[in-house]
Amino acid sequence: MESPHPVASDGSETDDLLSALEVIESQPLAERAEAYEALHDALARRLESGPTDSHP
Repeated sequence: MESPHPVASDGSETDDLLSALEVIESQPLAERAEAYEALHDALARRLESGPTDSHP
């Protein structure tokens, strides 16, 4: 059965993301919103800096 979460070759990226989400979810609502915004910004930067190789 496939995992519902994307997994890096060593699993570390998924583990890091899941750990970050667990930490965020344990925070009070106001802090949680700020933490999700920061995580969103970090992931967006990472996507924008990724490879731009297009596949046909």
